[in-house]
Amino acid sequence: MNALEKVLAWPARETDRYRLALWTAAEIADATGGTPTGPFQVSGVEMDSRDVRPGDLFVALKGETTDGHRFLDKAFANGAAAALVDRPIDWPHVLVADTTEALGALAAFARERAAATVVGVTGSAGKTGVKEAIFAALERSSRGAAHRSVRSYNNQVGVPLSLARMPGRSAFGVFEMGMNRAGEIAALTAQVRPHVAVITTIAPAHIENLGSEEAIADAKAEIFAGLVEGGTAVIPADSPHFERLRAAARAAGARVLSFGKAREADVRLLDAVPSANGGALVTAALGERRLCYTVAEPGEHWIANSLAVMGVVHAVGGDLGAAGLALAEMGGLKGRGARHRIAVPGGHALLIDESYNANPASMRATLAQLGHTPASRRIAVLGGMRELGDFAPAFHAQLAEPLAEAQVDYAVLVGPEMAALARELGKAAHNPLGKAIRFAHCEGPGEAIAALEEFGLVSGDAVLVKGSNAIGLSRLVAHFAAREG
Repeated sequence: MNALEKVLAWPARETDRYRLALWTAAEIADATGGTPTGPFQVSGVEMDSRDVRPGDLFVALKGETTDGHRFLDKAFANGAAAALVDRPIDWPHVLVADTTEALGALAAFARERAAATVVGVTGSAGKTGVKEAIFAALERSSRGAAHRSVRSYNNQVGVPLSLARMPGRSAFGVFEMGMNRAGEIAALTAQVRPHVAVITTIAPAHIENLGSEEAIADAKAEIFAGLVEGGTAVIPADSPHFERLRAAARAAGARVLSFGKAREADVRLLDAVPSANGGALVTAALGERRLCYTVAEPGEHWIANSLAVMGVVHAVGGDLGAAGLALAEMGGLKGRGARHRIAVPGGHALLIDESYNANPASMRATLAQLGHTPASRRIAVLGGMRELGDFAPAFHAQLAEPLAEAQVDYAVLVGPEMAALARELGKAAHNPLGKAIRFAHCEGPGEAIAALEEFGLVSGDAVLVKGSNAIGLSRLVAHFAAREG
């Protein structure tokens, strides 16, 4: 049998007999205890009327400041096939007492009906990218039978929504879990019930609410409590909190699989050689096996991320070769490493979009990446980091060092949190022994756009844009990316 015949002769699976519709009215009613208006089928589940596509089930959630029932007209105008509501309406629907509780019940039903191997992903940084890479690897090797949470749907609403979207035919499910406070991951992992739980890294994100990195590690380690019996914990061997994470995993009865540079790591980095496209050619050890693959994404942090991905794929019995191909083909995600080649006087400049989120660890990692990016000038547009509490001034001021190490020529600092860094850079400007970094401190993205326009981008520039999402630097990215070409 040749290669083509092998591809065409995929073995049949029990789940192949499942219908292609995501949910029927009867199934939604069974799952939620609701009352349907009649028979219907839906192909998706959505909670934002603006994102509804033809065939979706629109879930009219009620929050503290808004009520999804107000947007039913828009949802059905956009093609919703039915809605999940707490009051009778004129369109096809399932009537329930509480739509938020009903979404949770639908999620539980979806998790139960799918014979999928489930992966849960959390961490202080990198969880969305790692989730996407794991999905790409498993989707490639499963004939498209992998499912994952989209965007950063990782909270008390996003996780059940992502579960409710999982088809019964799924062979794999990959779900991201985030938190701001202790106890939140525990609630999410109880819904996901992963076979494999991975922690990407521990860093001082949300330290305002948790007080210390040790407390952050404990909150992230809550993910292990939801592991199914015989599950695997994939954890960073190079983290100073490794022993703490390993103890938590073992207490939950998990098998531990570590990744990193450390000699004792189960997936151990042996070598990483920069590649022409800005990524790296990685050689790693997995027991007696040697893995050699390309990582398209640039940056040291993506080398570590790739080891985590390989560990997860190995833990679920996936295809490591397919994982290597997926890592080689991944492009940057919007707000998380997407690269834009923008037209400027004399040619083109590079814009690196990291505008979705920021914490001290990810700031240092992306500034280091900028420092290794070939450029005639390096420019950093940095927005304030949120949820750092009393630690905020010190963490912001400490960015002066990685800015200098990256040989940044110009920095645009955005938001009041960046005042501490502005003061630190101002000190360097008055130090005749140190190289001063030219900078501007701006209140918001509009002022930052003006500062960057006044500075003037030219051919060969590399511009990094990074900050917490609330700062709104995506507006700056959109402004300059409009010149892409």
